[in-house]
Amino acid sequence: PARMGLPALALLLAAGLLHTQASPSARSFQLDYEHNCFRKDGAPFRYISGSIHYARVPRPAWRDRLLKMYMSGLSTVQVYVPWNYHETLPGVYDFTGNRDVEAFLDLTAELGLLVILRPGPYICAEWEMGGLPAWLLWKPDINLRTSDPAYLAAVDSWLHILLPKIKPRLYQQGGNIISVQVENEYGSYYACDYGYLRHLLGSFRARLGSEVLLFTTDSARAEELRCGTLQGLYATVDFGPGSNVTEAFGAQRRVEAKGPLVNSEYYTGWLDYWGEAHASTSAAWVARGLEDMLQLGASVNMQLMSFPWPGADYKERYKPVTTSYDYDAPLSEAGDPTEKLFAIRTVISKFQPLPAGPMPPATPKYAYGLVALRKVSAYPKGCAAPAWRCSTAQHPSLSLQYADLLDVLDVLCPSGPIQSQFPLTFEALKQVHGFVVYHTQLPWDVPDPATLGAPPHSICDRGYVMLQKEYQGTLERDGQTTLHVTGRAGDTLDILLENMGRISFGANTSDFKGLLGNLSLNSRPLSNWLIYPLAIDTAVQQGWPHTALPKSSSEGRVGPAFYTGTFETPGIAWDTFVKFPGWSKGLLWINGFNLGRYWTRRGPQQTLFVPGSVLHVGHPNNITVLELEGAPPTPLLLFLDRPLYNRTLGYSTMATE
Repeated sequence: PARMGLPALALLLAAGLLHTQASPSARSFQLDYEHNCFRKDGAPFRYISGSIHYARVPRPAWRDRLLKMYMSGLSTVQVYVPWNYHETLPGVYDFTGNRDVEAFLDLTAELGLLVILRPGPYICAEWEMGGLPAWLLWKPDINLRTSDPAYLAAVDSWLHILLPKIKPRLYQQGGNIISVQVENEYGSYYACDYGYLRHLLGSFRARLGSEVLLFTTDSARAEELRCGTLQGLYATVDFGPGSNVTEAFGAQRRVEAKGPLVNSEYYTGWLDYWGEAHASTSAAWVARGLEDMLQLGASVNMQLMSFPWPGADYKERYKPVTTSYDYDAPLSEAGDPTEKLFAIRTVISKFQPLPAGPMPPATPKYAYGLVALRKVSAYPKGCAAPAWRCSTAQHPSLSLQYADLLDVLDVLCPSGPIQSQFPLTFEALKQVHGFVVYHTQLPWDVPDPATLGAPPHSICDRGYVMLQKEYQGTLERDGQTTLHVTGRAGDTLDILLENMGRISFGANTSDFKGLLGNLSLNSRPLSNWLIYPLAIDTAVQQGWPHTALPKSSSEGRVGPAFYTGTFETPGIAWDTFVKFPGWSKGLLWINGFNLGRYWTRRGPQQTLFVPGSVLHVGHPNNITVLELEGAPPTPLLLFLDRPLYNRTLGYSTMATE
């Protein structure tokens, strides 16, 4: 019964009439417990859906990605709304540009796609702190994802802003949102607070009405379903292609004896962690699992595709997620259809008609080639400007200037440092992302190597140590926490602390950043700190350092330093991937746009995706690199037309390196 009416639905989708097919009063989307299915406008219905993260896709590419999903045979898309992406500070909201969720939802309706909305307040999604704003931790004793009054007050304030934007787009109101998830995988969280879930249920009902279908999602484990479900919220499960479909849906049946079978997160790939192998899942395996579920009449949402707000998992240790959220997904990070997507499309065609017409092609890529970071006017030997015309390999000449990070603290922290006897956390400093410098002086002579150390679990997450502005090494969460140093009384000691992403899954999400305890020298505490919260993104977006770098060099430096230059493209602005040969770890900005973190020494990700929409044609593109540990002797960037993982080529449909 769950497959009845699908040909008619496909015709409506192909005609683009889904969002205008009936007056609001005639529209309904409901559970049918007698026939174990959904009913849309009274007719049995099941969805085949794919997840898309608008916050991870540049706005100029939204239409391309959605159209490819539609042409894959999907009737529906599932959409997360990250709270911290929109309420950047308490009471400060941003729904403009790439954050215009209403424009994104309107585009889904224009293309004839239904929507399953996942507004949290917690979403996981391998997103910084699972979508919860870090400013919640400014109240250090707050209990997140519980009935804590301080937390609920912040949640209610956010929902008061968000849900009125959603209500007119509900299916019953003439829109295309058929269901709304409350929280996410709450059963995996330690709190198991039913009062919290009841509060959310009441808030969603009060603001969205009694007709909208509200649901939960949890794994198929009995304990997680016990703590993550609540009467009044339809319980669904999530699992991947390695699971026994019958057993997984059997777990759903133990909490929902009747109603449609639903896998709300079918894992078509998996995320990558820094320092681990690139994850991959075979197309055949994914297709077989999908077909098994569809044969049971189940509704399915797939992790179909996915820039950067990566979070971290905690699974026995802190595991930060890579910048790329490629996920080995059916649609790549660059929006390219893969073998896996076509395998899924073939399975879908066995159960419902596909839209007429071809699949849109992969986005064009360009290997802009090797970019030498050198002094101004230094072109490849025998070439004349513009340098990209010098050879078939295209070597855009890029002028290099550098600045040691400690020499530009007045630019990066214009308000000046904060004095404190002992270190303060990012949260105490009201620093949400990025970096903080902790500065002090050696209080006595250290002629013989002394141990500079931190208490367990107090480096969050990496600390780059400089003595007299010379890089000494790195302290790391769940890693090396001591260094040996020598020096004289009064020598400067600086530690640059990096936030690698707050925990989004696997532990209490109260993940404080910075120096959480005091550093000591041979077990004697250090004191009298000057603390510099850095606003690097703001400075780069305002044009620094291209207007005022104090030094120029063609050689790399050891320790945290900025490198910058410009290059021009050959009359096109196509997507590309940047490789960092010989670099260690840092961040990249192009034209003020933060493209995220590279970590070539640890991998598996070896390239950063650069959307063509951030590049300029006809005038220079500004490149800024913050290298944290050490640039190569001859700093180079290599622009490719495909990504690299594990130092081997990822999938590609394009040309040579």
